[in-house]
Amino acid sequence: MAKERITYQCTQCDYRSSTLLGRCPDCGKWDTLVEHRTIKASPLQQREVKRESVAHASGHRVEPLPLSSVVMTHTERYTSGYPEMDRVLGSGVVPGSYVLIGGDPGIGKSTLMLQMAHQVSIAGKTVLYVAGEESPFQIRLRADRLDVCGDGIVVFPETDIQQVIEQIQTLKPDLVIIDSIQSMYSTGLSGTPGSVGQIKECAGMLMSVAKAFGVTIFLVGHVTKEGAVSGPKLLEHTVDAVLYFEGEKYQNLRILRSVKNRFGNTQEIGVFEIGERGLQEVANPSELFLSESSYQNAPGSVIVSTMEGSRPLLVELQALVGQSTYPTPRRVATGVEHNRLHQIVAVLERRLGLDFSHQDIYVNVVGGLRIEEPAADLGIAMAIVTSQRNISVRFGTVLAGEIGLTGEIRPIRQGDARIGEARKIGFHRIILPQGAYTSTEGAIEVTCVRTFMDALRECLAPADPYPSTEEVEQTHQATDVPPLWRR
Repeated sequence: MAKERITYQCTQCDYRSSTLLGRCPDCGKWDTLVEHRTIKASPLQQREVKRESVAHASGHRVEPLPLSSVVMTHTERYTSGYPEMDRVLGSGVVPGSYVLIGGDPGIGKSTLMLQMAHQVSIAGKTVLYVAGEESPFQIRLRADRLDVCGDGIVVFPETDIQQVIEQIQTLKPDLVIIDSIQSMYSTGLSGTPGSVGQIKECAGMLMSVAKAFGVTIFLVGHVTKEGAVSGPKLLEHTVDAVLYFEGEKYQNLRILRSVKNRFGNTQEIGVFEIGERGLQEVANPSELFLSESSYQNAPGSVIVSTMEGSRPLLVELQALVGQSTYPTPRRVATGVEHNRLHQIVAVLERRLGLDFSHQDIYVNVVGGLRIEEPAADLGIAMAIVTSQRNISVRFGTVLAGEIGLTGEIRPIRQGDARIGEARKIGFHRIILPQGAYTSTEGAIEVTCVRTFMDALRECLAPADPYPSTEEVEQTHQATDVPPLWRR
């Protein structure tokens, strides 16, 4: 008679223990060990199912072979129907790829997947939508609201992974959407759906089927309170691409970000707006971020140029510095890394002699975008200084540069792309580090600086406060887009 074995497995690092521990000895996290029940006979049964799935799909046993004898086949990507999503995936969907998309509850993951399924089905491909959390009636209600046609989309309400694999073998679809991986379970393995063992085993079986059949599989994954995909970290290592769908629940902006991609660049983003008819692409994110901006050359407000993958973006960054009423002044960063803010404040105190020991500092990126690139350092520092001194940056100026610990402005990448984006939007002046660009075209002034003091002098130098309408039209006659501050 098979005996049931109880172990405790860490959800962060996959460490296993025979006893329940409050802290994981491997990764040091607290309260991450969960109960995991197994039966000795079940692993053999699971391996049997995996071998049968691969053998049934490929028609022969998999044998080792020299790398030089591997036959190269050209796999043509197909579009998801959304250029923004194709950019994040790396110029389209790769047949046989295995993609994980995560996000907060209610952020729009299922809506994005259903709209993508609609676009793929319009192109003549078959889509299998495995609904593990919703009934077909609920999916149909969403489809009617989004004007999604059901032709070419097969809805399969099932959570048994063996049944899902059988349907993939029978239908042989071009695209499979699993919504969600946490709802899947295997009858040959003990444990409830969503447990570490079930997620790990179901994901491994789906990966074998995806590679054997050459079918693209998208997994929808839940996220934890820390923002990571729920389940073992092995899940992210197994898939070909990991996408995160981000955004504030009370804002219409949604950002699809790539953090891993075997077929393209990482840190690419796609920008969407969500409304009554679902998700709509944003062709010009910079214009979106600045169109509703309150940028009126106010103290503490600057425009920074940041790179998200291969795409340059212009966003407004605001800072507010005020007298603190707390024993320890507050440092609040929204949209930028908190430790980065502390470092910039330390550089300003040491190199410029400013005193923030009794002042609260608040930094915010307008529009809900999260900036991780160090090139935003110059904009953060300039916003803090101008807010404290109640002065304004010269009108129509864009900033980009990384600040070193000695106060120097370090070189940044893709300066030409930043200049082109600033010119396209309608700005006429950009401040960059030395050697950050090779050439510039159009009516835009490029100023290179070596230290933060140089940048401060250039930003606060006396100039005409507001150009006349005739001067603006003459300066920007090379583009059809008028400056945003004149709209």
